[in-house]
Amino acid sequence: MHRRTFLIAMAAGAAAGCGRRREPGSALRFAVATEPRNLDPRLATDALSERINRLLYARLVEFDVTGRPVPGIAHFDRLSPTRWRFRLGDRIAPFADGEPVRAHDVAATYESVLDPATASHHRAALSVIERIRVLDERTVELRLQRPEPLVAYHLGLGIQPARLIEAGHGFQREPVGSGPLRLVDWPDPGRLRLARRGDGQAIELVTVKDPNVRVMKLLRGEVQMLQNDLSPELVTYLARRPEVHVERAAGVNFSYLGFNLADPATGQSAVRQAIAHAIDRAAILKFLFRGNGRLAEALFPPEHWAGADDIPAYPFDPDRARRLLKKAGYGPERRLRLGYKTSSDPFRLRLATVIQAQLAEVGIEVRVQSYDWGTFFGDVKAGRFQLYSLTWVGVQSPDIFRYAFHSAAFPPDGANRGRYRSAEADRLIERAAATQAPVRQAALYRALEHLLHRDLPYLPLWFEDQVLATRQGIAGYRLAPDGDYDSLATVTRAASA
Repeated sequence: MHRRTFLIAMAAGAAAGCGRRREPGSALRFAVATEPRNLDPRLATDALSERINRLLYARLVEFDVTGRPVPGIAHFDRLSPTRWRFRLGDRIAPFADGEPVRAHDVAATYESVLDPATASHHRAALSVIERIRVLDERTVELRLQRPEPLVAYHLGLGIQPARLIEAGHGFQREPVGSGPLRLVDWPDPGRLRLARRGDGQAIELVTVKDPNVRVMKLLRGEVQMLQNDLSPELVTYLARRPEVHVERAAGVNFSYLGFNLADPATGQSAVRQAIAHAIDRAAILKFLFRGNGRLAEALFPPEHWAGADDIPAYPFDPDRARRLLKKAGYGPERRLRLGYKTSSDPFRLRLATVIQAQLAEVGIEVRVQSYDWGTFFGDVKAGRFQLYSLTWVGVQSPDIFRYAFHSAAFPPDGANRGRYRSAEADRLIERAAATQAPVRQAALYRALEHLLHRDLPYLPLWFEDQVLATRQGIAGYRLAPDGDYDSLATVTRAASA
């Protein structure tokens, strides 16, 4: 029996034969695949911690469906190209310890990020701030060193109490925010207990790394919710279970194949184009993902204000791929051999082997190398790869282009991990970032996306769907396109769920 089939059967058997159903109690339990690492929004870098921090802390700025900044707890005005004013709203929940949120707290949060001693990774993006002034209890003004139209995109940090920042409070383990949830207890790395501020609903985030075990726990009623990190087979299996409800929604998290442009092989444009024509992305989405996603041609989806909807795809064309390889000097006499690094997640490993097989059809020998997440990501950041695949999660600001593709953004100064150098790309990034007119700015970013698609520092793959599986009786949870957990602030649970 195939291993995946065996595991699904094991899950079904466990659900059917587990004996007396465990009573879940009053807490709503949400199973996640990884452990949160840091509940200080100034310092958190992993996606799970950032999603939890969105529930624990309120923010000056939120984003609308097109990715543009809109007021969060403060209305804002750009008084001049270098002067922004934020005024706190009338109905802001207090901090979890009962103290009100004031302008001084906003100033202290951002001043601490700008302090090199904090070692916040947000400091670089906010270093354009020259001065922060508190005008009154509800009003803060930012003075910039130079015009920066995108500065509002970097003002979505959770606001923390000034008095606790000044006291050196350990927010990493003891968060104090004014968001809809508060921390109750964190007894071990794999279990985080929260409570909703409004009605006291208890919510537990339980770490279960193995997706098959997460499914078993859902079927047995030990948890009531799962979101993402499930193979398509497990999603299909759950959709057939009468006690489970499965929802899907279009996602915006961008999956891509990254190239090392400093490598003699993958540094050749013809090689990268050959790989683009050799991979049948549509077939992978249809058969491996079972349709749970849509093809991507750029980092932002077309509905984003800076997204481009007129980029022609690289068609699946093995013959053209072989011709391009021949142009690059490769063929039956001189085989192209590449290493492809990925995580040890079973589904990501299976995806890598499918890409390996497709590339073999055009004469490219690929050695798949899978590692635990820390080792894999460390190699990617250090540039120790020829090919790798990753996903950008929750990106809203087009400043990502500077961070990921500018020639001044090689690690550790940015995330240009493939060592892409392009004077034209640098010029477009800088012109777009300095442009005040939104229509002109969007046009520059679209021109940049066309250039990146031509140069292929990344091969865009797809935007994977968001998937939610809940026990019957769970209501009020809306899947976010970027996978955030914001609806834990409104979800309800019937007694029988």
